[in-house]
Amino acid sequence: MSIRHLALDLYRAQQKVDKLEKALAAALPREPAPLEEELRVARAELRMLRKMLDGEKESGLSRGRSLFSVKK
Repeated sequence: MSIRHLALDLYRAQQKVDKLEKALAAALPREPAPLEEELRVARAELRMLRKMLDGEKESGLSRGRSLFSVKK
């Protein structure tokens, strides 16, 4: 997956987390259980996507610079 696609997925996941947090804050006291579970899953997905994006960025930097590609 490209960095662009990861970044878009990360943005969508962050929007989903924000939406769920707002819904949870506005929910009645009886409703939070399902929202809390959905928010927990959404946060886990967000963390996973952040780690994937960070890993792609790091590996891209190391791939671009190789000691063997230096021309003299």
